[in-house]
Amino acid sequence: MIAEELVIACCTDLAGKVRGKAFPATQFDKRTKRGIGWTPTNVQITCFDTIAESPFGSLGDLVLIPDEKARVRVQLGGDVPTEHFALGDIRHTDGRPWEFCTRSILRDALERLDRVAGLKLFGAFEHEFQFRNGAVVIGEAYSVNGFRAERRLAETLVAAMREAGLEPDTFMKEFGAGQYEVTMGPSRGIAIADQSTILRELVRLVANASGKEVTFTPIRDPDAVGNGVHIHLSFLSGDKPATWDQNGKHELSKKAGQFVAGILKYLDSIIAITAPSVVSYLRLTPHRWSAAFNNLGFRDREASVRICPVSDLSDIAKASQFNFEFRAADATASPHLQLAAIVHAGVQGIEEDLPTPEATTEDLSLLDASALAARGYVRLPKSLPEALDRLSASPTVVGWFPARFVEIYAKHKKGEMAFLEGKNQKEICSLYERVY
Repeated sequence: MIAEELVIACCTDLAGKVRGKAFPATQFDKRTKRGIGWTPTNVQITCFDTIAESPFGSLGDLVLIPDEKARVRVQLGGDVPTEHFALGDIRHTDGRPWEFCTRSILRDALERLDRVAGLKLFGAFEHEFQFRNGAVVIGEAYSVNGFRAERRLAETLVAAMREAGLEPDTFMKEFGAGQYEVTMGPSRGIAIADQSTILRELVRLVANASGKEVTFTPIRDPDAVGNGVHIHLSFLSGDKPATWDQNGKHELSKKAGQFVAGILKYLDSIIAITAPSVVSYLRLTPHRWSAAFNNLGFRDREASVRICPVSDLSDIAKASQFNFEFRAADATASPHLQLAAIVHAGVQGIEEDLPTPEATTEDLSLLDASALAARGYVRLPKSLPEALDRLSASPTVVGWFPARFVEIYAKHKKGEMAFLEGKNQKEICSLYERVY
C-alpha cells in the first residue's frame, strides 16, 4: 500500500514546544480557510506533558489555520518520510485571533513597531545545540576535526534549510562537549521567528534520520557550558537599512538607540519570557558568555545586548551589516514570544524617548548593588520564580499583552516548576535535556 502524505499544522506554545495536528496534504488549501480543531487548555500543557492550572478546563473550541508562507516540505530521501508542516495562527471559530496565540501576539508587537516608529524588523536567530548520544570527545573546541565528525549531518542540514526556504550561513563545532552552532541569513517580520522554529525542527529531523539525538537545553550540567539563543536585529525603513548612523552614539540611529534602551530598561521584567525555564538561570550567570545584567556591550559577549562588528572587507554596505544582538535568551522559549517581548520593550523605549545607553567595557560582576544602581544597572533575576514576580509586577509590561496573558503564563510556568519539586539540580538538568 502506498502511504498518503500528511502535513502538520502547528504553532509554538508557552512551553516553547511546537505542537500541532496532521491532515492529508491534499486538503491544505481548504485548511488555510477553515483550519483544524484546537483546544484552549492545550496552552497549559507544560514541557513535561503535565497540564498547569487552566481557566478553560474542558470548555471551548478554536481553530489552527496553517499559513502557506510558513509551509515547509523537505525530502531527505531513503526511508525517511517527507517532512511536511506549516506554522499557523490559532483563532476563535469566528476568525478572531486567539489571545494566547504566540504568532498573533508577535504580529501585534510588529504592528506596534510600524505604527510608532515606521520601522520593519529584520533579523535572525542563532542556535546552539548538543548531541545527547555518543562518546564525549575533548580537545575539539572550534576544531576542524570537531566539524569533520558531523560534516555529513551539517551538509544534509544545509540542503534541508535551502529546500525549506532558509538561507544557510555557518555551522561550527562550538566550545562545549558535543556542542555545535548553526546560523542562518536574516528575514523580515514574523518570518524571523518562523524560521527560527523551522531551523530547530530541521536540526532534529536531520539528527534523528542519522540515528542521533540533539538537545537545545540551556544547560545540561550545572558545571558545564550552556546553549544560548542569540537574536540579531536591525531595522528597515521601507527597504532601506535604518539601524546605523555614523554620527549616532555607538553608531546607532536615534530610534535604534531608543529601542535598545527600552529593551534594557524592561529586561528584568521580560526575561521570564525570553529565558523561561528553571535551568535558564543556571546559564545566565557571570563569566558564562551569556548575560547577567541589563547592559549594552560594544562587541562584548557577556552583555545582554551587544553591538555586533562590521567588516570593512565585506561587499555588503556597512548600513546593511550593522545590527545588535539580544543574548539573554534560550531555546526553552517560543521564538514568537521572545521576539514579541523584545519588540514591545524596544518600542516602549521609543515612546518614552529614552537616550541611547552607554556601552560597558568592564566586568559588572565586580560591582556591588549600590554601584550598579548608581549607573542604572540591575542584576537580572537569578531564578524563574524571581523572574515571574518581576514580570507580574510591571503594569507596563503586563499591558503589552492581551488581557490575562501574563496571569495564564505565570500559571503555566508554576505548573512546570511543580513537576520538578523534590528533584536535585542534576536531575532537573537531565529532565530539561530530554524535553528540549
